[in-house]
Amino acid sequence: MAESSLYERLGGVFAIAAVVDKFSDALIHNPIVGQESSNPALREWHTNNLGRLPGLKFMRTLWVCNVSGGPFEYEATKPGTTTLGLEEAHREFKITPAEFDEVAAELARALNSFDVPHEETEEVLAAFAAHKSEVTEGSMATA
Repeated sequence: MAESSLYERLGGVFAIAAVVDKFSDALIHNPIVGQESSNPALREWHTNNLGRLPGLKFMRTLWVCNVSGGPFEYEATKPGTTTLGLEEAHREFKITPAEFDEVAAELARALNSFDVPHEETEEVLAAFAAHKSEVTEGSMATA
Protein backbone atom coordinates (compact mmCIF):
# COMPACT_ATOMS: atom_id res chain seq x y z
CA MET A 1 0.00 0.00 0.00
CA ALA A 2 1.41 3.40 -1.02
CA GLU A 3 1.93 6.03 1.63
CA SER A 4 -0.47 8.95 1.49
CA SER A 5 0.89 12.22 0.15
CA LEU A 6 1.41 15.15 2.49
CA TYR A 7 -1.51 16.80 0.70
CA GLU A 8 -3.78 13.90 1.65
CA ARG A 9 -2.44 13.76 5.21
CA LEU A 10 -3.12 17.49 5.62
CA GLY A 11 -6.75 16.90 4.66
CA GLY A 12 -6.76 18.26 1.11
CA VAL A 13 -7.51 21.66 -0.32
CA PHE A 14 -10.22 22.70 2.16
CA ALA A 15 -8.08 21.98 5.22
CA ILE A 16 -5.06 23.66 3.61
CA ALA A 17 -7.15 26.71 2.69
CA ALA A 18 -8.35 27.02 6.30
CA VAL A 19 -4.76 27.03 7.59
CA VAL A 20 -3.69 29.53 4.91
CA ASP A 21 -6.63 31.79 5.78
CA LYS A 22 -5.72 31.85 9.47
CA PHE A 23 -2.00 32.23 8.72
CA SER A 24 -2.56 35.09 6.28
CA ASP A 25 -4.80 37.00 8.69
CA ALA A 26 -2.32 36.49 11.54
CA LEU A 27 0.52 37.96 9.48
CA ILE A 28 -1.33 41.28 9.24
CA HIS A 29 -1.25 41.69 13.01
CA ASN A 30 2.18 40.17 13.61
CA PRO A 31 4.38 42.93 15.11
CA ILE A 32 7.50 41.81 13.23
CA VAL A 33 6.11 41.34 9.71
CA GLY A 34 2.67 42.99 9.75
CA GLN A 35 1.16 46.44 10.08
CA GLU A 36 3.59 47.47 12.83
CA SER A 37 6.69 46.02 11.16
CA SER A 38 9.90 48.02 11.13
CA ASN A 39 10.23 46.89 7.50
CA PRO A 40 8.52 49.72 5.58
CA ALA A 41 7.58 47.54 2.60
CA LEU A 42 5.89 44.90 4.77
CA ARG A 43 4.17 47.57 6.86
CA GLU A 44 2.90 49.28 3.69
CA TRP A 45 1.59 46.03 2.17
CA HIS A 46 -0.20 44.94 5.34
CA THR A 47 -1.76 48.37 5.73
CA ASN A 48 -2.60 49.58 2.23
CA ASN A 49 -2.83 46.49 0.01
CA LEU A 50 -5.28 44.30 1.89
CA GLY A 51 -7.65 44.36 -1.08
CA ARG A 52 -5.21 41.92 -2.67
CA LEU A 53 -5.30 39.56 0.32
CA PRO A 54 -7.99 37.20 -1.06
CA GLY A 55 -5.87 36.60 -4.16
CA LEU A 56 -2.77 36.11 -2.06
CA LYS A 57 -4.59 33.56 0.10
CA PHE A 58 -5.58 31.74 -3.09
CA MET A 59 -1.98 31.73 -4.35
CA ARG A 60 -0.65 30.57 -0.98
CA THR A 61 -3.22 27.77 -0.92
CA LEU A 62 -2.19 26.68 -4.42
CA TRP A 63 1.47 26.76 -3.38
CA VAL A 64 0.93 24.54 -0.32
CA CYS A 65 -1.25 22.16 -2.33
CA ASN A 66 1.42 21.96 -5.04
CA VAL A 67 4.43 21.41 -2.76
CA SER A 68 2.52 18.86 -0.69
CA GLY A 69 1.74 16.65 -3.66
CA GLY A 70 -1.80 17.76 -4.39
CA PRO A 71 -3.50 17.96 -7.77
CA PHE A 72 -3.09 21.73 -8.09
CA GLU A 73 -0.37 23.65 -9.90
CA TYR A 74 1.12 26.83 -8.50
CA GLU A 75 2.44 29.26 -11.08
CA ALA A 76 4.20 32.44 -10.03
CA THR A 77 2.54 35.73 -10.90
CA LYS A 78 6.04 37.17 -11.42
CA PRO A 79 8.09 34.32 -12.90
CA GLY A 80 11.67 34.21 -11.70
CA THR A 81 14.69 32.03 -12.20
CA THR A 82 13.48 29.32 -9.83
CA THR A 83 10.68 26.84 -10.40
CA LEU A 84 8.30 28.69 -8.09
CA GLY A 85 9.55 32.20 -8.85
CA LEU A 86 9.39 33.28 -5.24
CA GLU A 87 12.37 35.61 -5.49
CA GLU A 88 10.60 38.02 -7.84
CA ALA A 89 7.38 38.08 -5.86
CA HIS A 90 9.25 38.95 -2.66
CA ARG A 91 12.27 41.01 -3.80
CA GLU A 92 10.63 44.41 -3.31
CA PHE A 93 9.81 43.57 0.32
CA LYS A 94 13.49 43.12 1.26
CA ILE A 95 12.49 40.35 3.67
CA THR A 96 15.32 39.55 6.05
CA PRO A 97 16.13 36.03 7.24
CA ALA A 98 14.76 36.96 10.69
CA GLU A 99 11.50 38.18 9.15
CA PHE A 100 11.27 34.98 7.11
CA ASP A 101 11.72 32.98 10.31
CA GLU A 102 8.89 34.92 11.96
CA VAL A 103 6.60 34.15 9.03
CA ALA A 104 7.54 30.47 9.42
CA ALA A 105 6.72 30.70 13.13
CA GLU A 106 3.32 32.18 12.26
CA LEU A 107 2.74 29.31 9.83
CA ALA A 108 3.61 26.84 12.58
CA ARG A 109 1.12 28.54 14.91
CA ALA A 110 -1.61 28.30 12.26
CA LEU A 111 -0.88 24.61 11.68
CA ASN A 112 -0.90 23.98 15.42
CA SER A 113 -4.22 25.79 15.85
CA PHE A 114 -5.77 23.17 13.56
CA ASP A 115 -4.07 20.32 15.44
CA VAL A 116 -2.01 19.30 12.41
CA PRO A 117 0.18 16.42 13.59
CA HIS A 118 3.85 17.11 14.32
CA GLU A 119 5.19 15.10 11.36
CA GLU A 120 3.01 16.93 8.84
CA THR A 121 3.76 20.30 10.43
CA GLU A 122 7.48 19.61 10.13
CA GLU A 123 7.07 18.62 6.47
CA VAL A 124 5.17 21.82 5.64
CA LEU A 125 7.74 23.94 7.49
CA ALA A 126 10.60 22.15 5.70
CA ALA A 127 8.97 22.85 2.33
CA PHE A 128 8.60 26.50 3.37
CA ALA A 129 12.20 26.73 4.65
CA ALA A 130 13.53 25.27 1.39
CA HIS A 131 12.69 28.61 -0.25
CA LYS A 132 14.24 30.92 2.35
CA SER A 133 17.08 32.05 0.10
CA GLU A 134 14.62 32.96 -2.70
CA VAL A 135 12.32 34.93 -0.43
CA THR A 136 15.16 36.78 1.32
CA GLU A 137 17.13 37.47 -1.87
CA GLY A 138 15.94 41.09 -1.93
CA SER A 139 17.37 41.83 1.50
CA MET A 140 20.71 40.28 0.54
CA ALA A 141 21.04 42.57 -2.47
CA THR A 142 21.13 45.61 -0.18
CA ALA A 143 23.36 44.06 2.46
